[in-house]
Amino acid sequence: MIRYFNHETPAMSHTLYCKKSGEGPRAIFWGHGWGQDHRAFEPLAESLSRLGRHVVLDFPGFGTSPEPQAIWGTEDYADAMADFIRAQTGEGEKIIWCGHSFGGRVGVQLAARHPDLVAGLFLVAAAGLPRKRPLWQKLYFKGRVALFKTLKKLIPLGLSEEWLKTKFGSADYKNVSGTMRGIFVRTVNEDLSTVAQSVSCPVLLMYGTQDSETPPEIGRRYAQLIPRAEMIELEGLDHYTVLGAGRHQLASALQRFIKNLDE
Repeated sequence: MIRYFNHETPAMSHTLYCKKSGEGPRAIFWGHGWGQDHRAFEPLAESLSRLGRHVVLDFPGFGTSPEPQAIWGTEDYADAMADFIRAQTGEGEKIIWCGHSFGGRVGVQLAARHPDLVAGLFLVAAAGLPRKRPLWQKLYFKGRVALFKTLKKLIPLGLSEEWLKTKFGSADYKNVSGTMRGIFVRTVNEDLSTVAQSVSCPVLLMYGTQDSETPPEIGRRYAQLIPRAEMIELEGLDHYTVLGAGRHQLASALQRFIKNLDE
């Protein structure tokens, strides 16, 4: 079933695409990573249809969901998801939030800001904490920042600002523009350390040992910050193969996680 959820308040207005499947007392919501859409999680959700009611969605600005009308932070995405969840569930019902990468950021914010809605977080390669880099990488990026700032002074003299941003921006930065570029910059510069400490529900963290985008050390720090968190490392998987080759491992872990919640 394909649905569009329309939401409007004085602060926010958006239309949200989602696809629903399965049935049962448990509601499971799936939030994809940056640059992806509901299809990233759809095979995993379909394989677990007996676990309950699944809702896979396109975040505002991704897939077929229109982008926000302002530069949102992940807290704004979390508040929008809270409204969406309340519209899709019964009064007092708590859901399982499954998030990959960016969807993990949103999940952490959601559980911290709306604890009445979340029974548990299942986070795969969750981002949101600053990377710990070796000295040579710190010096490299520090040098790039210094060069960028120096060249930026030449913009009034004719240097193309768009060329400069394209030259120094990441692949994700280059692939977006306008409002979504602003959201990307705001997102990658956030630090959810304090927010994570406010998460009170059980959390299962899943990271691939070969993930260079959100390496396992981020998961280990999340596990220390979140009071009721557990972390599992999946050998040989990276940021994206964890959703493909690692799908059966995620499915098994999620089933165990939900069973523990129900006990």
